Parts: sequence; structure tokens; C-alpha cells
Amino acid sequence: MSGHLRSILFITPAGIGDTVLSTGLLGDLAARHPKSAITVVTTPAAMPLFESAPNVIRVLTERGGAALWRQLGGLRRWGLVVDLARLGVARLLLARRRRVLGAASTGEHRLTSLARVLDLDPPPAPRLWLSGPVLSRGAELVGPATPVLALGPAASWGGRQWPAERFVAAARRLIGYGGALAGGRVMLLSAPDERAAVEPLVAALPKGWVVDLAGRLDVATAAACLARADLFIGNDSGLMHLAAASGVPTLGLFGPTDETVNGPCGEHCRAVRTRESVAEIVGAPGFDARSARSRMQGLQIETVVAAAARLVDRMAGAAA
Repeated sequence: MSGHLRSILFITPAGIGDTVLSTGLLGDLAARHPKSAITVVTTPAAMPLFESAPNVIRVLTERGGAALWRQLGGLRRWGLVVDLARLGVARLLLARRRRVLGAASTGEHRLTSLARVLDLDPPPAPRLWLSGPVLSRGAELVGPATPVLALGPAASWGGRQWPAERFVAAARRLIGYGGALAGGRVMLLSAPDERAAVEPLVAALPKGWVVDLAGRLDVATAAACLARADLFIGNDSGLMHLAAASGVPTLGLFGPTDETVNGPCGEHCRAVRTRESVAEIVGAPGFDARSARSRMQGLQIETVVAAAARLVDRMAGAAA
């Protein structure tokens, strides 16, 4: 996008996962327009991701209506409005240039869909801007420099959740004698309203293994903790994308959602899925998207443990 822009309004998607994916677009705008003043509109949960972002002068958490209109200055004129949430109020703002998220192509990764808004090809990788105090807090919470397996056993929909007992079994194999992260610890993370999905792991794993941070951290501090882990394993969720953006080797678990569309991004990431395809799961008799019952039974413990071990070995080889 040629031409210098002084004022940019950047409206993130609603979900944490897509918001994390959109950070590469924000970074690209800041790099291309280094003298710009960027206002970000996001959700309260995602706000900490942008507090140290380059060129960002304001982060707002209203998502529409008169309150947001007033905060954005009403009839002021923006150099560029980037609307990744299709907010109604954004259409009323005066802008020299306007870019709005369109419909995704079938089978297209969400990152590609978002990047097309700014005609970016290849899509810029997600990135995080974490302050020194946030990084220090992450180091304090994670503790000693032993191998750390980070787990994300929750998801916004129960159908995407791999059974808790399988997370426990996989952790025991990876952390136990002879495992890829033998002698390490297990860090548990989740959003505050997903804490219930983590409790079975807290109860089943040896207390000396567990760093229980589930539901207790804002998203930036969670990212700082993830950056200190050796491996993340988790369901298709915003936390999975946050892990990938933090740089930790990330293994995403998939069943009723498509890893080619929602998978974690980067060479340090891999995805495994159930024996059944998405179409087989959602097309099965009795499937109900409103049900919270797990649709991940077709993903075996052995599959996850083997994929995790390969990823750890691969990243160790790349670092050598």
C-alpha cells in the first residue's frame, strides 16, 4: 500500500485466535508507515496484545454503537480504516482509504483471508509485542529452566476438546522416563471461563509436575509464559494461535474443524487430526453443533505423542 498514512484505524476480529493472526498485518502497516498514529479497536481480552505494539497510540475496546463513534472522533477523517470485524460503525467513518474483510475462499487458511485485506502475499506471520515487565513476569511464573510441556485442554466449543484423560496420558508419556521432555513439568493454561476443562488434569497429574496458570493470566502474560515452554499441545483455539505466535513448537489437535483453515502458523508448528475427516464428523448421524460433547475421540494418544516427539526432535535439530 503506497503513500504515507498518518492516521490508521485497525479493527481486529472478535475472536482471540483471529486477532492473533491479524497481528502480522498491524506490524506490516507500522513498518510501511513508520510515522503513522494507529488506533486499535479490539476486545477487552485481546487489549494487552497491543499495548506495546509499534505506532499504536490508543487501544479501544468498544465494539460498536454511539460510544465507539464518539471515541473515534465521529466525523474526523482517517487516512486508512482496516476493518477485520465488519463493524457497522466503521462504515460510517470518513476515510481516505478503507479495507474490509471479505468472504474467505473455500479451504483457505484464515491468515491468508486476513492478509488479502491489505493485498499481502505471502501473508505476514503473526507476531507479539511483549514489554520487559511482561516477559519478566512470565519467567517468574514458569520458574526453573527444566523442560516445560504447555497444554491447552480447553476450547470455546466442547466438540473441539480432546478428552482430558488423553491429555493426562500424553503428558505422562512425554514427561515420564524416556519421554521427549523427560523430567520436565506441565504448564496448564486456559481462558478464565474455561477453567473447568483444566481441573481434571490438575487432579490427575502429579502435583510436582504441574504449573497451574489456567484462567489466571491476561493474554500477554500467557504469551510470555508460552515463550518459555519447549512444546505446546492444544485444541483448535485462540490459545493455540497464541502459542504459535510466541514461537514455542506448537502441535494443534483437530477433529470437527479443518486444520488447513485453522491450523497453527509457522515452520515450528504441526497439526494432527482424528481418523475421521471434518465431513465425516459433521455428517455423522446425530451430529449436533449445539452439543458440547467431544468429537475428538478418533484422535489417539499414540498419534499425539508420536507427533509431539517428532516436533521436539525436529526443532532440536534445527537449533543445533
